[in-house]
Amino acid sequence: LEPFQIFSFHYGIPAQVVAAIDINTTANQVYRHNFPDTPLWNKTIEGISLDDFNKLSFDMILMSPPCQPFTRIGRQGDVQDPRTKSFLYILDLLPRLSRLPRFFLLENVKGFETSSARDLMVQTLKDCGYTFEEIMVSPTSVGIPNSRLRYYLLAKISPENVGIQTSSESQILRKEGRKQNVISENNWWRPEEEIQRGRILYKLETTTDAQRKENQNNDLSVRQIQDYLEPQSEINMELYLLPPKTLLRYALLMDIVQPTCRRSTCFTKGYGWYVEGTGSVLQCSEETEVSLTELLNEPIPRLLKLKLRYFTPREVANLMGFPQSFSFPAQVPTKQQYKVLGNSLNVVVVAKLLRQLVS
Repeated sequence: LEPFQIFSFHYGIPAQVVAAIDINTTANQVYRHNFPDTPLWNKTIEGISLDDFNKLSFDMILMSPPCQPFTRIGRQGDVQDPRTKSFLYILDLLPRLSRLPRFFLLENVKGFETSSARDLMVQTLKDCGYTFEEIMVSPTSVGIPNSRLRYYLLAKISPENVGIQTSSESQILRKEGRKQNVISENNWWRPEEEIQRGRILYKLETTTDAQRKENQNNDLSVRQIQDYLEPQSEINMELYLLPPKTLLRYALLMDIVQPTCRRSTCFTKGYGWYVEGTGSVLQCSEETEVSLTELLNEPIPRLLKLKLRYFTPREVANLMGFPQSFSFPAQVPTKQQYKVLGNSLNVVVVAKLLRQLVS
């Protein structure tokens, strides 16, 4: 049960959170800071008994199980990975509850949809009489200039079916070869397209990569990065500028965006400390352009002219849909702020899914 998903209730869904559960010290610290009156349980899911769950008498479960067993770059241990223990415990617990929750929402990374864990979850939901839908969706589909493709499952059960064991079929929308436009509240997601490798260009881009980025920046349905930035007068730029050592080593691997861009890559928990594959960096000097020849001949002087910096934690939170009322406790260091944001999800996407689920 991921505490950060509860922020979606700021977007028009009235609810009382009966329990937020996590064992991550920093995540709990941030959650308590923003929701001091919500019951926060610092324990593992497996440490909560069936009786304790029954006493909560809840209507909805929001889950974001550890994604490491399912990531494409990981070992893909699936149900054999010890980190799936809490998820499997919930699946075992669900049919034995005295009253089934009406709603169920799960989030995970791309790759979960082909896992044994997913198959087990689907069978459990069918046995309990839920109808459900599975989709892959990214924040770009709701106009936010950030790619964060994730798997979501939405399940519901009608009041008269609570406790009745029936079967239902699921529908899954995957991104392979399909692209849909935002046309209604019930059909607003647009899966991202696959990338094919070709010849190498500037910043190690293929021709397909370059064309994809150009298409994204020309998509007027997506807002510009500058709409999510903090006022320059409110941040200390020197704290976020990439040091020369990092520029020299990773110049050809960085995803560089400008304030007028309508795209950015997924921010991970390593952002701010690792460069490759952890998120985009911002080019503050928009009038400066650097060619590959110049970069190879005079890398540091040329790169310094671009004034490349990391997005601030507040800016990352903005791109992930966190409300302006959200804040970090003063004692949480920047590295930990990036880490909990990288382990979180897009609030606007979840809010839309929840509204669709309860409608």
